[in-house]
This record gives sequence, structure tokens and C-alpha cells, in this order.
Amino acid sequence: MIRLRNLERSYPLAHGKFFYVLRDINLDIAEGEFVSIMGPSGAGKSSLLHILGMHDHGWAGEYFFNETAVHHLKAKERAALRNEQIGFVFQQYHLLDDLTVYENLEIPLSYRKVSKTERSAIVADTLDRFQIVAKKDLYPRQLSGGQQQLVGVARAIISNPKMILADEPTGNLHSSQGEEIMELFKRLNAEGTTILQVTHSEKNAGYSDRIIQLRDGWIVDGNQPKSS
Repeated sequence: MIRLRNLERSYPLAHGKFFYVLRDINLDIAEGEFVSIMGPSGAGKSSLLHILGMHDHGWAGEYFFNETAVHHLKAKERAALRNEQIGFVFQQYHLLDDLTVYENLEIPLSYRKVSKTERSAIVADTLDRFQIVAKKDLYPRQLSGGQQQLVGVARAIISNPKMILADEPTGNLHSSQGEEIMELFKRLNAEGTTILQVTHSEKNAGYSDRIIQLRDGWIVDGNQPKSS
């Protein structure tokens, strides 16, 4: 599903020098995998996730997504591919404060050619699936952290993406709420969704099939599935 070859991300410094956030990344991720990206702060974890999510365009190397050469796409084409194929879950939830739960869920569908009637049906099904029907008219500020993240996950999967990218998805949650989110990811993965998460939590990483270890921008371990 994903193939990275010689991918690097750097930022210019003074006197023609560069600071490298990612170095010589070669990585293959199969469709249906659940992969965790781990490493100390500053290792390049979030940078890699932003590149995979096609938010960051200032990198060098090759990135293939389902055989599409992302490195050859224009910004508008990358955005279209991202909106159609990738869902995002963030540590800070990133829900729109002035929209209700229902309206937050509807937004990803608005990026596609989905009729209003069909959007209503999909949102209704998703509210039911996540057992948040009673919250549909509430605003994010009226929800607990766990409820906001549940809405965040629902928003990420509502348009049936091929892949979910999650950046510290339980970082702001109590342990029981975090377990609920990780169990939800495990169920989504069992249904066929590819999941990549950045995490500092060994417990959360334990839900995945494979752990990619980054250090100082390099992959130092993780090209083989973890032992069961």
C-alpha cells in the first residue's frame, strides 16, 4: 500500500547547511497492517506522519501510495488523493468548535460528490455505530475528552478511507478512555482498515502488528513484524 524509497526531510540552516529531520527512509507498509511509529522526542515521528498524510510537500525521495507516485503529483492532486483515501486522528482532536457533532462528521463527506440525502444517511449510520446519537446536536466544548476523540475517530472513518493516520491518539485521555479508542482501532483494523499511529505508549504499540523505531530521523528497527 505504501512504499517509501530514500525519503528525506530537511530544513535549511545558515551558510548552506541543512538540518535533517528524516534521513534515507525506506519503508513498505502492506494494506491491512496496523503499524506503530515510536521513538524519542525529535526522532521524526510526526514529520513522517505528515508526509504520509500528504500535508507536507517539502521532502525528497519517492512515495508510492497504492502504486500512485505521490512524488510526481501536483499539490491539488495530492489533496484530492488525501481526501479520498486517508483519515486523520489527532491528539488535540481538531474538531471545529462552532459546529455540532453532526456537522463535524458531515465535513469529510462534503469533500466528495456525495448528495445531501446520502450524507445524512451516512452520518446517521456513523452516529449509531459509535453510539453517539444522543450527542449529535452538542458542540465539542460540551463533550468530555474521550467523547471528543470518539467523534474524531468517527470523523476519520466516515468516508471509508483506506488508511487512518493517528498522532498520539490517546495522549490527552484517561487510561480507560485510551483503551476504548485503541480497541476501536483494533476492530477497524480487523475490518480491513490500514492504521498507522505515532505513540510513546508501549501499551498502545502492543495493539499493532509492527513497530517502526525512529531515532534522529533514521529508521533503526521495524522492517519486520514484531514477534507474537
